[in-house]
Amino acid sequence: MLLPDRVIKAPFAHTYSIIARDEESGEMGAGVQSHWFSVGKVVPWALAGVGVVVTQSFTNPAFGPLGLEMLGRGASPQETVERLVKEDDGRDYRQLAVIDAQGNTHAYTGSKCTAEAGHICGKNFSVQANMMLKDTVWKAMAGAFEGSEGPLAERMLTALNAAEAEGGDARGRQSSALVVVRGQSTGQVWKDRLVDLRVDDHTEPLKELGRLLKVYRAYESMDAGDAAMEKGDMGAALRYYSKAEEMFPQNEEMVFWHAVGLANNGCFAECVPLFRKAFAMNPNWKVMVPRLVINGLLDLDQERIDRLLNG
Repeated sequence: MLLPDRVIKAPFAHTYSIIARDEESGEMGAGVQSHWFSVGKVVPWALAGVGVVVTQSFTNPAFGPLGLEMLGRGASPQETVERLVKEDDGRDYRQLAVIDAQGNTHAYTGSKCTAEAGHICGKNFSVQANMMLKDTVWKAMAGAFEGSEGPLAERMLTALNAAEAEGGDARGRQSSALVVVRGQSTGQVWKDRLVDLRVDDHTEPLKELGRLLKVYRAYESMDAGDAAMEKGDMGAALRYYSKAEEMFPQNEEMVFWHAVGLANNGCFAECVPLFRKAFAMNPNWKVMVPRLVINGLLDLDQERIDRLLNG
């Protein structure tokens, strides 16, 4: 097996990252931050039911798909890392970490990675960093992850924030990314990728990534509300919708579609205040009401439409 781009022509991604697996759910993922544009494009690679790869320092993007392919054929993380590194002429400048669907990990830091550089592999995680301000960054990441609780994405973000608090990248910060996939594949890629967030260029990429993760959780709650509504469980639906609006109160879209869901389930009195709240936030939502009635997405008769729009 020969790797393309065997000389160092790949993007720089001097950075810190974590790959990890949730013991309970089996979910796997990666989190990364760098002083480089669009780090999420080149560093993390993940495939449900298979594993996660991060390639950084002087990155070799081929490590991502080739590493996942090897894991999918049954190679261990150690075998995967060792073979990829062995066949790469730029190995001394590479940093590579791999985790499989069972939580086994292995990592490599080339002898010419820019200091401070290193990695720690633990149970269900590996942290790695290069060009750090201090040689304590990856240790801080490991401790933060092991001491954290909650969903995998939030735990990985905790580790990234610990790296930043410890001094982070000596050059500063620019981009970040979080990805989480299922532990077992459904065979449907769009269902298997649970979290896929990127901040390509920002003065505070981790803060922005944290904000996006909260927005994602709010929409996740909206989806759960829609599912409960379809089952006729109005109590659960309202709880999910309320939770979403509490998490992201300035989002007019959530208010409007919450109102639509109530209207479609015969709760006109309850939906009116929400519709009017959405109209106050953005009058153009009034335009959408008759359009949604026409295409069957909103179940209201003309009398109620007039009361809603003109009352």
